[in-house]
Amino acid sequence: MIILISGNSCTGKTYMAQRLLEKYHVPYLSIDHLKMGLYRADKNCGFTPMDSTEDIGDKLWPILKGIIMTNIENKQSLIIEGCYILPHHLEDIESSYKEQIIAVFLGFSTPYIQQHFRSSIIRHRNVIETRMYPEEGTAVEYIKEHVTFREKCLASDVAYFEIQNNYEEEILKVYDYIDREKKKIGSYSM
Repeated sequence: MIILISGNSCTGKTYMAQRLLEKYHVPYLSIDHLKMGLYRADKNCGFTPMDSTEDIGDKLWPILKGIIMTNIENKQSLIIEGCYILPHHLEDIESSYKEQIIAVFLGFSTPYIQQHFRSSIIRHRNVIETRMYPEEGTAVEYIKEHVTFREKCLASDVAYFEIQNNYEEEILKVYDYIDREKKKIGSYSM
């Protein structure tokens, strides 16, 4: 079983991966670590950390797809989280592998961002990992990113969950979805 968690920055992907690790005893891979490992090993790897999410995501996807396929073939479970899993990437996975994948995409509604940008979204960005860079964007830019991401998720018909009012209550729907999908798949190494 592979669990993929994607969404824009500060949507709680890493926190969710940590909680799922604790619940299912399945390790997780942060794509940010893969990105930085590749870049630090070879500055000519085809991207820089400052490139767009789409450019980095498309460069990393062949590697991530290989990791996903290898884990499924070896009957090993893994959680992979990061903004670089783009909705259209799932279209590139053969159906026999898709049956072993649970993918969730997280976002915020425009009113949620307007109401909670500084007080909650930015404030909680370091819950699991310490970020060495400041959040540079504004609420307006963040809203634009979320609207675009939502449109891409809907166009690719992926499991998209948008927080509307209360993060703590609404995120439980994502955990419930993962639990239901996990039961459909069964388990490998758990």
